[in-house]
This record gives sequence, C-alpha cells and structure tokens, in this order.
Amino acid sequence: MSTPSKKSHMAIALANNCISTLFIFTSFFALQFLSITEAQSRICRSSCGDIPIQYPFGIDDGCGSPYYRHILVCTGGQLQLRTPSGRYPVRNLSYIDPHILVADPLMWNCLDGDNFRPTRPFSLDTSTHLTLSPENDYLFFNCSESDVIVEPKPMFCERFPDQCDSTCDSSSYLCRHMPECPSALRSSSCCSYYPKATESLRLMLKHCASYTSVYWRNLGSNPAFDQAPEYGIRVDFDIPVTTRCLLCQDTAKGGGTCGFDAETQNFLCLCDKGNSTTYCNDRTGSHRRGVVAGTATAVSVAGAFGIGAGVWYLRKLRAKAPVTHGVQTNENRLF
Repeated sequence: MSTPSKKSHMAIALANNCISTLFIFTSFFALQFLSITEAQSRICRSSCGDIPIQYPFGIDDGCGSPYYRHILVCTGGQLQLRTPSGRYPVRNLSYIDPHILVADPLMWNCLDGDNFRPTRPFSLDTSTHLTLSPENDYLFFNCSESDVIVEPKPMFCERFPDQCDSTCDSSSYLCRHMPECPSALRSSSCCSYYPKATESLRLMLKHCASYTSVYWRNLGSNPAFDQAPEYGIRVDFDIPVTTRCLLCQDTAKGGGTCGFDAETQNFLCLCDKGNSTTYCNDRTGSHRRGVVAGTATAVSVAGAFGIGAGVWYLRKLRAKAPVTHGVQTNENRLF
C-alpha cells in the first residue's frame, strides 16, 4: 500500500487552512447580519438635522403612523416633504399647532424681481391626512387680464369671502406690502388669489408669469392680531390619537414608540427589547423581536444568502480537497 506523498500532505494542509479561514469569515458575516436585524427594532430616528421627528411622523419605515408613511424623507440631514409634485425642503415642523412649513425653490422670491422663472404648481395627495392651510395666501404676477379676472375686491369681501366672485385681487394688502422686499416688483402686476384645488392653480399658471405662497406666522399668544407674513407653504396635518398608541407611549408601561408592521400596517409598540402589539411591559401581550421595516427583512435575507453562499463554497472546497486512500478523514471533514 502506497503512502501519501509530501505534496499531497501540503495540499491537504492548505485546503484545511482555507476552510478554517472561510468558516471564521462566514460566522462573523452571519453574526453581523443577526445584530443588524435585531437593531432594527430601535431604528426610529428622533430627528433630521435640527428638526425633531415625533409621532405621527417617521423617517424610517415602520415608525410613526401608517397614514404618513413615506411622507417625510431625510437626505443628508435635510428633511423633505414628498408630494405628487415633487420633494420640498421642510423649514419647520410644529406638533403644538400641527403644521409643516415647506419652501418651494421654484416659486418666485425677492431676488427674482421682475425676472420670472418657470415654475410648477404645488400639490398634495388628497388620500393623505395633509391639507393646505387657510393661512396661506397666493400672489400671482403678470396675469393676462383677457384670461384672468384681475380687479380690486370690495372691502366687504374680507368679511364675507363667500359672497364675492373668484377674482384675483389686485389691491390686496400683500401686493401693496410685499413681504421682505416691498420694491421688488417695478414693472410687473400682482394680484392675490386662493386656489381651492390644484387644477385651479394649474389654470392660473397658464395665464400668469409666476406665483408665490405667503403664510401668516403667529408671533405671540394672540394670533388674530399678532401675525407676520413670510414666504413659504404651510401644510396642516392631523395627529391620529389612539388608545393603543397612548398606552405604548406611557412611561409607566414601558415608554415605547408607536409604529406599525411594514408588511401588514398593523399597530406595533416598538420597545428596546422587541416589538409588542400592546405595550412594552405587557407580559401577556404578543411580543416579538425582529424587523420594524421592510429594509430589515431585506438585510436578514441578504445575510441568509451570504451564509448559504459561504456554505456552498466550503462544500465545493471539501469536494476538491485531496483524500487519503479514498477515505475522507476527520482532519479535513467540514461537518
């Protein structure tokens, strides 16, 4: 019976080293993905830049209320509101007086003066719980008087707007006192009109050079007499109040974060030690570790795929490893 050559022993040793190294790497890879998956239960970020993110909003899928899913986006520390007409930088977000203040870079601003750039109508998804605030006023510039009714509105229209025609008011306060830049318009006309629907806004922009939005910011405790006009779009929102969310947030019951299952959109109370269908300290309720968002599922699937690929490669090495007298020994056996 012949004995294995020195070259065969070196090949066996080399194969064993490769298998051991790849096994360690695969184990480390698997542990990394398991830790990432578990960490998803605490992924809800509480701010984007200097803007706090609280219920009902979330910038991570599965956080907040499903009514506002994918509404806010945090990119490079900049919070943006996503609507059918585009993404808009969020300047402020108030939970006491629930509203979002956004800016539209394509709208007219003081630096434009009489130079009007192409713009697009701002719109909201009517299926969401977002609405354009009545605190907004819209100013239109250089409108065609043959297509748009541009005329001064009587004084009583301020008290009884429903009794007035839908004209674009050329003598409005804002046109006579342009916020921040009263002398920006020199040779252009201005009128104020509040479009009640996106379609009416589109029609106005067909016959006007440009437009801008001005909202009335509250300065003190008496908003009716203490307001200042500023450029921007105010979007109001509702805060859905549910018993389950209040119980989840109750510090006496664990102080969890209100969220939802990304697949079913059912309520979840997100806790440090896992997710609950009731509240964090409820030992009788349904608890589970794991994912909050679909991204976590994708990560765990990727981890499983990586582990499977590693096992397949190890078995391939095992099949190619040299054997002694046709017998697989315990020294180069993988499992």
